Amino acid sequence: MRWRQNSSRPDVKINRKFRGYLLGAVAAATYGLNPLFALPLYEDGMNPDSVLFFRYLLALPIVAAMLLFRRRSFNPGRRNWLPLLMMGFIFVVSSLSLFESYRYMPAGLASTLLFVYPIMVAVIMVLFYKEKLTLLTAGSIVTATAGIALLYQGDGAPVSAVGSVLVFVSSLSYAIYIVYINHSRLTGVPTLAVTFYVLLFGWSMLAVKALAGSTLMLPSEPAHWLNIGALALFPTAISLLCTTAAIQDIGSTPTAILGALEPVTAVAVGAVVFGEALTPRLCVGLVMIIGAVSCVVAGGRVNEALTRFRRLFPSLRRRRG
Repeated sequence: MRWRQNSSRPDVKINRKFRGYLLGAVAAATYGLNPLFALPLYEDGMNPDSVLFFRYLLALPIVAAMLLFRRRSFNPGRRNWLPLLMMGFIFVVSSLSLFESYRYMPAGLASTLLFVYPIMVAVIMVLFYKEKLTLLTAGSIVTATAGIALLYQGDGAPVSAVGSVLVFVSSLSYAIYIVYINHSRLTGVPTLAVTFYVLLFGWSMLAVKALAGSTLMLPSEPAHWLNIGALALFPTAISLLCTTAAIQDIGSTPTAILGALEPVTAVAVGAVVFGEALTPRLCVGLVMIIGAVSCVVAGGRVNEALTRFRRLFPSLRRRRG
């Protein structure tokens, strides 16, 4: 009873909101590390099916250990098996199409184009769930998208149509995943359990695909297992856990917009790890993205501040009336 009273306090709600934005930022940043660990495996000769097969396989014991450590139940409830199976399928489609797109276009460009999914999330929420698209949200999407466009360092070469379609499929399936997690019975299932079964069902589908004829390849060098382990930990286990928790705390649309930090991570990795130049255009793009994300994080506080500002001048409102 005491817990219920405390959970309704404003400071508790603010803390949950802050936690949601923080988790959404961590999810986006870690998901943006995909190319860093995947591209060396491609250079080693591995195909996307093999990379994802071992990525999911190694992520499963990590999440299972978290479940045991937190003493959470592995039983999601009889009514939740089908939704979890659907989420596993949608997530593996998103991962597989994105990793396939790396074979047709630069990974940085693919990560940039992937960012259309926040727009898809906003559209889905407006069309199917009657969510009001505020001016602040719309402006943040436009600003972040413009910033993403500045991050793309094109050389004038035509963009692959196949790669673009694959990224579009990845974006759409990821948008559906984000929306469905927040508007289904899965909202009552612990985050760790949802993550575990999404990975388990996703890996099972990859295993069936491998047995059906896809070539399953092992890394040729032991050091590349570190890349697979990093893929399993950062853009898989951590990112998926944080995404699910953030959606439950702040909703689908803010979590999606925070995904703008994914290409920011890619640019930072390129500059620090691979020595790529940080041009003025990239800096402007980063500032636009961070500004858009900051507006989303501020959210209601911005609207509240504007309302308080207008209340300081009641005579102006009377004259307008």
